[in-house]
Amino acid sequence: MQSIDSLRMIVMASLFAALIAAGAFLAIPIGPVPIYLANFFVLLAGLVLGPRWGVAAVGVYLLSGILGLPVFSGGTGGLGRIFGPTGGYLLAYLPAVFIVGWISDQLRLSAIRDIIAMLAATAMIYAIGVPWLKIVMGMTWGKSLAVGLLPFLMGDGIKIAAAVPVARVVRPLIPRSGSTHPSAGFEAGKQSESS
Repeated sequence: MQSIDSLRMIVMASLFAALIAAGAFLAIPIGPVPIYLANFFVLLAGLVLGPRWGVAAVGVYLLSGILGLPVFSGGTGGLGRIFGPTGGYLLAYLPAVFIVGWISDQLRLSAIRDIIAMLAATAMIYAIGVPWLKIVMGMTWGKSLAVGLLPFLMGDGIKIAAAVPVARVVRPLIPRSGSTHPSAGFEAGKQSESS
């Protein structure tokens, strides 16, 4: 049973890696700055898969891009993107997905806890991404914030609001063995009732 659960989670982590890659191509044209959906799927991976498997999903995505697959925004890939202006944002996905998964796994799940988890993760992305952008581009702090933070705040709010109901629907379908996550208990309860 443990191997079946592990296989299921490997498949789900791979699926989320693919969704993050697809999100790098999907843009919602709201205002002057389009909203890309890659970090939406990063946040969702943390909420649904938890810290361990969320990190696995993001790790597969980043490794695919570093190896040259065109999974980063604009259909690009390669190690050069990591050392470029947006490399900090990409690398920040790893601690961000862990933060979301860890916070959302603590105690009882609630929409408020999920929102706090995603706000903390989003702050982590900018805490790494904006200084990285500043250093690589040689910008002032004001310019870095104006280019790499402020235009995206509205979009991030929309993504966080959208991720809460999506996670609520998807979570019960993906039980995680050995997790404090309520969906794991939900599945265990179903199994004991059927036995």
